[in-house]
Amino acid sequence: MPNTAKRGLNVSQQIDVTPVSGKKDFNAFVDLGYRLNASYPNFVPQLRSETVELLTPGKNPFFEHARVQFFLARRGGKVVGRISAHIDELALKQPPEQGMGPGTGNWGLFDAEDEQVAKALIARAEDWLREQGMTRVLAPISMSIWEEPGLLVRGHDHPPTVMMGHHNPAYQAWFENAGYTEAKKLLTYDLDITKEFPPIVQRIVAAGEKNPRIKIRPMEIKHFAREAAIVIDVLNDAWSGNWGFVPFTEAEAKYGGKKMTPLIREDLNMVAELDGEPVAFMLTWSNANEPIKEIGGKLFPFGWIRMLRWLRDPQCNTMRVPLMGVKKEYQNSRLASQLAFMMIEYIRRNSVKSYGATRGEIGWILDDNKGMLAIAEAIDSKVNREYVIYEKAL
Repeated sequence: MPNTAKRGLNVSQQIDVTPVSGKKDFNAFVDLGYRLNASYPNFVPQLRSETVELLTPGKNPFFEHARVQFFLARRGGKVVGRISAHIDELALKQPPEQGMGPGTGNWGLFDAEDEQVAKALIARAEDWLREQGMTRVLAPISMSIWEEPGLLVRGHDHPPTVMMGHHNPAYQAWFENAGYTEAKKLLTYDLDITKEFPPIVQRIVAAGEKNPRIKIRPMEIKHFAREAAIVIDVLNDAWSGNWGFVPFTEAEAKYGGKKMTPLIREDLNMVAELDGEPVAFMLTWSNANEPIKEIGGKLFPFGWIRMLRWLRDPQCNTMRVPLMGVKKEYQNSRLASQLAFMMIEYIRRNSVKSYGATRGEIGWILDDNKGMLAIAEAIDSKVNREYVIYEKAL
């Protein structure tokens, strides 16, 4: 049954929220995100084919362990909003003290023309989650915690880097007015990579280079399966105690690897070995949002030429470090920070020398991850964006 917002509205203002059904609805769901955000100068429209793949069962392996329902809001027959409601079965199995756990559902992929539409959409997503037996919401998460978690609340004055969300500033008040409170804050850090790191960091890197037990090596694309297995092994171990953690599946690793392969450069992605065993990694991507913004997110008729040229030689202003990890047994030790500084320094040098980059962005980082916050501060980086994940009892 459609959800209708009636309070204070006449018939012409009636808002109907209905499940997405059929190709026409699906296309409307996809296209609305572009239409409602087109007027924001720092919005970067993602490639439509990528968005379609993300939302399609059988293509995105998230659907293999999740229940998902998309909704559209209409007013006077016009599509004026969208939202996804979803339940990650793997998240339900996590310890409640780590943020997820039994009874916790999510909504995301949210866009709305105004607050009345927002209330109707959120209410319908909450109803669906209740029908599925959920007792709590964490949102917005679009859709996996590994994709675009949180609402941007600081940093609207500059474009997002690759695979980072950018949202209407009004959404924060709309969510909070709907009864949502902050559960966790996620930070991204910006730094000038044309400058050498502070002397203390340089000394730590130099000491590591003299340690015969330590080896920092580039990831080898020709052995992609091996390298991907290393990343997943370290990631699932290193992040297992973090707030919001959900295990990365083998299928998701393959999907993510295939999706990001065009952005992977060996000299920007590092593995740290101790006594010959991989114990840490750091991933870095050239900021594909720079050429994507230039072509307006459209590959046709001529955008594909620009993208192909860029992928062959990805010169860019910004590099993003989306993920890094150190095996749990070495965390909270001097070795962990030393390995991190060494990988960051090697990637910094290569980014400037080979790709013309001038700045780096690290994130997101949980606001209570003291180890990573200390590393970010030690290299003189500053917070440039904040995202909030909200919660509400159902």
